[in-house]
Amino acid sequence: MIQVKRAYEAPSKKDGARFLVDRLWPRGVTREALQIDAWLKDASPSNELRKRFHGHPEEWQEFCRHYFAELNKVPEAWAPMMAAAQKGTVTLIYGARDTEHNNAVALREFLQLHLQSAKKK
Repeated sequence: MIQVKRAYEAPSKKDGARFLVDRLWPRGVTREALQIDAWLKDASPSNELRKRFHGHPEEWQEFCRHYFAELNKVPEAWAPMMAAAQKGTVTLIYGARDTEHNNAVALREFLQLHLQSAKKK
């Protein structure tokens, strides 16, 4: 199971492996409070992509298409999340205010597609 959670929500034992998937550290949150297994900056969208689509939820599908293309170029960036997801629960941590249109939501979809493909093989 792959879930998403804002960095400002309290960690839970049900979170499993916790990965921060933002390029920028969330404001006002300490490393101790975040309780992450890893900060995977390279699994986040490029600065160019992030800035281009920031505040444009109407372009969500276009953002996902570009983001998935970036992710496909760096499988080593998301490999730790895939490995953890094959063993148990994974929680993708993000800092954005928009809970429906953010890179963690898109990344969850991307990882789930790859997990389904891996099961079929």
